Amino acid sequence: MPRNGRPRRTALPSCRATGPAGLDRRVRAQARPGARPSPGQAPAGDPARPGRVCITGILTSREDFERARRWNLSDAGDYDSYLLDTALLLAEAHRGFDVVRARMFHPGDFEEFCLLHRLDPAEPAARDRYLVNPPLRAQLLPYQGEELTGDFIPRLVRARDNGLTLCHIDLLLDGALRPDGPPAEDGDDRAGSVRAVRDAHRRAGEIFRRMLVTAGPGVFEFRCAVDAPGGRLEAAARILHWEDGVVRINDEDLDLVCAVLCAGLARELPGSALLTGSRGPAAQGGECAEAAWAWRSGGRDWTSATGGAPAARPGFGLGTMC
Repeated sequence: MPRNGRPRRTALPSCRATGPAGLDRRVRAQARPGARPSPGQAPAGDPARPGRVCITGILTSREDFERARRWNLSDAGDYDSYLLDTALLLAEAHRGFDVVRARMFHPGDFEEFCLLHRLDPAEPAARDRYLVNPPLRAQLLPYQGEELTGDFIPRLVRARDNGLTLCHIDLLLDGALRPDGPPAEDGDDRAGSVRAVRDAHRRAGEIFRRMLVTAGPGVFEFRCAVDAPGGRLEAAARILHWEDGVVRINDEDLDLVCAVLCAGLARELPGSALLTGSRGPAAQGGECAEAAWAWRSGGRDWTSATGGAPAARPGFGLGTMC
């Protein structure tokens, strides 16, 4: 794939804290949505020790904040105060831990999780288990000092939706894309199936690269969908393509796009894709033109769509990229 604007991760993020004995308990004590750290005090632990991880959940709307009041997740009196408290928590965690990860704290998902595991949602232990639930680790985003009320909260919301889609894809592909999935080196039929899926993933990445090369430099929005058993798989990404070939795209969006395209190729499912936006050196303030491209797949490959050209839309504002 073209180079990303930020370092790519090579595996799904770990939900476990590493370090000295007892650290996991202290980390989880900081993981409550809206937990209020003492002024001027970093989260528990020695920042000099490597591998220290803090995981937190964030309520992403006023409605969710009101819905979660009955669980006493925060001391804040209103959502604006909650966001200020959470920003303070993240800033101090960013200084005191090697890695800080966050996910959307979705009240509905939390209630279902507690019902499934017979947990009391008012107990802190229930929230801890929900936050580090391994099947939902794809919903975690690394926090790198971004402004909470900028693009980070919308990214948390998208990460939840993306994570649910990735779980659907994981079921379709029998876990073949997971870093801890079955090996592909053995000679049995299962290993052959895993190799085929991983080959499809490499093809998906190359197909997406060719789509971006077709467009050239500009600011675009990419959307794709694959008709799969159990429901349509969808992915979307905002793309900033520089004149020198560098492409900027959020890691989690790139992962989902490639996974959706892979699922279509691996299971020979029909799909469609659309790339639309402003073509030209927009990042340097040059002239640009609205343009759009469409592709379809019958399951084996992706080709340019025939028929009427899709409607082009202006590219998104450069300030919306993080």
